[in-house]
Amino acid sequence: MAKESIEKTATGGFSSAVNGGKTVDECQDMIQRSLRTPTVKFLREHLAKSGCVVRDNFIKAVHCDNRISGGYVRGKGECVRRRVMKSVIANPYCSEAAAKDAMEAVWDVCYNDTKPFDRAP
Repeated sequence: MAKESIEKTATGGFSSAVNGGKTVDECQDMIQRSLRTPTVKFLREHLAKSGCVVRDNFIKAVHCDNRISGGYVRGKGECVRRRVMKSVIANPYCSEAAAKDAMEAVWDVCYNDTKPFDRAP
């Protein structure tokens, strides 16, 4: 990783994520706080009821360089779009063009649907 891609964060740690990002410790703290939110508690409780226990140590923050830092930006939905396309294109009777048209036709409604929650987690 090139030195110029590493940026110092506001808290003094270093990150190679887009726009400085967060340190591993900051990310781990955010993960632990997220595990205490009502939405995550609800999801974990129902996963456990179905036999899939997700313990506090299941999700860990690790250092990522720019090549694998994900590029997740709230509200962009690029990862969701990519996954939708992969899923729909997996149908052998659906061309890439038809898949894209179908995704675009329902995107706003589906992407903004937060059910069963009041807002996007």
